[in-house]
Amino acid sequence: MYRFLLTPRWLGFAALIGVAAVVMVLLGNWQLHRYQQRSATNERIDESSRVAPIALPEEVPAAWTRVTVTGQYDTANEILVRGRTVDGSVGFEVVTPLVRTDGPTVLVDRGWVPPAPGGAVAMPKVPAAPTGEVTVVGRVHLSESRPDSVTRREGKIETRRIGVARLAEELPYPVYGAYVLSEKPADGFTEVTIQHENSWQNAGYVLQWWLFAALAVAGFGWTVYREAHPKAEPVDRAELATA
Repeated sequence: MYRFLLTPRWLGFAALIGVAAVVMVLLGNWQLHRYQQRSATNERIDESSRVAPIALPEEVPAAWTRVTVTGQYDTANEILVRGRTVDGSVGFEVVTPLVRTDGPTVLVDRGWVPPAPGGAVAMPKVPAAPTGEVTVVGRVHLSESRPDSVTRREGKIETRRIGVARLAEELPYPVYGAYVLSEKPADGFTEVTIQHENSWQNAGYVLQWWLFAALAVAGFGWTVYREAHPKAEPVDRAELATA
């Protein structure tokens, strides 16, 4: 009854369905991995807000670790990061190097400021950094990927992304391998909040891909069954009467 499955046509069909199902299962597994990664990141974000800050260690710690770092701001090499959105508005994040005596300089994201009137890239008014020795409390933010080109405008370094290694090339001292996002910005700044990652979107994709794989296999099984058990042809009563 099922010998037709050994024909080239059905063997090819079965192979195609099998490959498609395997690919969809693998895609579901990848999305499951992304869900686990993002959930772990969200847990670290939540946990870090509940613990006391630690002194910034020599080695770059996990992202979002709450730390303290002490030094003096170098406003001569202040960095404007354009095209950053906070509360639906596009402006600049202001990153100021904090020069330490006991380690490499740390880039500190002091907060967000709006552009001056005239457009999203108009040079903003940046609140002055405090002078003398300061202690910053914030979260470790790993260097952003795909660093953008770096230019200088009106005495300030300007870029699109905070790529620490790329920015270090513009600075006259060694730079720490991550930057610190200040959690208590000074007057004139808007805090750059840490957003949770949308892990549930990945969970939905997991179910979607696995469901597609199950439907592909089930659809193949149903097609095989219908091929093996064709419906009986309807009887023509007129033909029976003349037989």
